[in-house]
Amino acid sequence: MPTALESTPLDFHVFDTTLRDGAQREGVSYSVADKLAVARLLDEIGVGYIEGGWPGALPKDTEFFARARAELTLKHAQLVAFGATRKAGVRVEDDAQVQALLDAGTPVVCLVAKSDVRHVREALRTTLEENLAMVADTVAHLVRHGRRVFLDCEHFFDGYAADPDYGVRVLAAAFDAGAEVGVLCDTNGGMLPMGVGRVVADVRSRVDGKLGIHCQDDTGCAVANTLAAVEAGVTHVQGTANGYGERAGNADTFVLIANLVTKMGLPVVPAECLPELQRVSHAIAELANIAPDDHQPFVGASAFAHKAGLHASAIKVSPELYNHLDPAVVGNDMRILVTEMAGRASVELKGRELGVDLDGHPDAIARVVDQVKVLEADGWSFEAADASFELLLRAQLPDAPPPLFELESYRTSVEHWGNGVVVSEATVKVHVDGERIISTGEGNGPVNALDNALRAALVARYPQLAGVSLADYKVRILGWKGGTSATTRVLIDTTDGVGEWTTVGVHDNVVEASWHALVDALTYAVRHRRPR
Repeated sequence: MPTALESTPLDFHVFDTTLRDGAQREGVSYSVADKLAVARLLDEIGVGYIEGGWPGALPKDTEFFARARAELTLKHAQLVAFGATRKAGVRVEDDAQVQALLDAGTPVVCLVAKSDVRHVREALRTTLEENLAMVADTVAHLVRHGRRVFLDCEHFFDGYAADPDYGVRVLAAAFDAGAEVGVLCDTNGGMLPMGVGRVVADVRSRVDGKLGIHCQDDTGCAVANTLAAVEAGVTHVQGTANGYGERAGNADTFVLIANLVTKMGLPVVPAECLPELQRVSHAIAELANIAPDDHQPFVGASAFAHKAGLHASAIKVSPELYNHLDPAVVGNDMRILVTEMAGRASVELKGRELGVDLDGHPDAIARVVDQVKVLEADGWSFEAADASFELLLRAQLPDAPPPLFELESYRTSVEHWGNGVVVSEATVKVHVDGERIISTGEGNGPVNALDNALRAALVARYPQLAGVSLADYKVRILGWKGGTSATTRVLIDTTDGVGEWTTVGVHDNVVEASWHALVDALTYAVRHRRPR
């Protein structure tokens, strides 16, 4: 019997269950439109199967399958309906839930069945033989109606620990009735890789059908457990986008695909799909209304981000020295983080990343390194503020452009009216090209008012600022000194409707910190955006 590593890509299944198991994550609630959008995105990374939900049990899932028939065109994947075997004591032809699986119209059905004797007796409250008959009857019925059938053996590993034979009997009943795949489920997520490998190897020696693996992440080992199962011979892996799922989640589909292709040499998705991993990961996160995990392996924004100066020195010579693969393979990029840990190499690499030519300017690099270390000691951080760092870098070059303006003063006020309305106003006095300009702006807070006033003062000289607006504003208290005294770091995201950039400001006064970030934001816009 060939191992998974000897199998061809056509023999290997990547089965995604984001729309069913992943939707059980706390805080996630997909609309039918969301589910259709997620399915389209999953198809773009080349998975073989997309489990859409449980028709008949959930009205939303029933609607999804009905709409999918008319609205969903998949290039790589096949849609799968999920459901249970017939009920104990009920003829399969009379089971409404089984009929709903047929009505869903999918080419593949994934059934769930109990494979732990304790669950059969205590949860289903039936006999071990009746449970086997439920599996065989339902699989055979669906196969007779032209469906391909996969069987999820729920609680397989816990059941194996209690009785190493019964789960194998469940698999045999399913295979004899026509099931294509028997999936070993670590439903409670309590396994470790060495245990998974040992159990899978034993089960493979006792059954002839194709085996799959489904792992929850309760021990933090869902991906490792899945890969151990592949090494032991399974050729069907289940996962969810970004590891979404109940409790601690499931094996992450994106990390599984990346590891299977780049580390285990299994081309389980079309080659052109691999560079789509990061984009699709982030797009699904947005649909789930969950912030992307910056530290997610392979696809996170920090997955190939380097902070230590020692790393940057080596990367300058050869990026492969500190990257386990080329980030572009999975659609990601390498980033250099400039912090107090940075050295000359970090600054040079970051400058290259930002399009700043530092060749022939060793003194400027040295000044930037020293400046960053002093600023970070005072609470500044440029890791998430590339726009501010680029301005700092360019300011040290011989051809550095002059500031946009000279500040004379600014003033802000907040007025709370009797009817509960709060109005903020700001006045700025600046000198632009020798002209003194006084401008006033209102906003829903002092920072918004300052932003409006400053842009109004500058827009006649710099018309590209007319299309610029504040997109997000974050405040972090760095060092509480008692009472309301503390150092404040402000990050501002600014957009012109086409791109977005982030700037930073730090001061004991939150308005002054915001002012620094605002000035950088508008300066960056003028340096990079053309007038419309």
